[in-house]
Amino acid sequence: MTTEKRREREIEEMRELILLAASDIIASEGFDKLSIRKIAKKIEYSPSIIYHYFKDKEEILNNVMQRGYKKIVSAVTSLNMENSSPEERLIQMTKNYIQTALNMPDEFMAAQLNKSNKVLKHTSSLFKGASKEKTALSELYQCLQEIYKNKDVDENTIELTAQMIVVSSIGLILKLIIEKDIGDEQREKLTNFYSNEIVLRIANANTLYWEGGVN
Repeated sequence: MTTEKRREREIEEMRELILLAASDIIASEGFDKLSIRKIAKKIEYSPSIIYHYFKDKEEILNNVMQRGYKKIVSAVTSLNMENSSPEERLIQMTKNYIQTALNMPDEFMAAQLNKSNKVLKHTSSLFKGASKEKTALSELYQCLQEIYKNKDVDENTIELTAQMIVVSSIGLILKLIIEKDIGDEQREKLTNFYSNEIVLRIANANTLYWEGGVN
């Protein structure tokens, strides 16, 4: 291994160490308590060392948030269901999203309950046009488009439906995180019922609306 390659690897390893420490602090104390000093103490380096790898706390925060969001995006975009109906993809997409969030409970809760603008630029999904800017929401939007392909459902209604599915999913996830002692079997029953029944009812509400001739 060349000196240059070794140095690159050392830089990546140090950046990873810093980001993991930041994630741990966020999970246990929240975003507002994150500081360069706390990160330095956790990894047993001086604060000045951290500035060699990140410009400031905001850059660290952005990296942590981006990594978390990439996990969510991967959960809803990595489906290999070419011969499946859009309804089946919607169900699996929802289950994957819930499971991914439950695999990082403290980080997910800290992010979703934080009201700071720095965090909201990563977590917000209710603004008009969000389905064009947020990758995960865009995937959901496209899936709903397929469900409504033979119906005259306008783009705004599709986006609102996608947003309502996201909001209700987050609500379930937060309750599953808080009520952590309900047991794996009950958690799975709730996830399956929500994904197989409730989400499809939300999606199909528009289908029934247009089939009924209401416009």
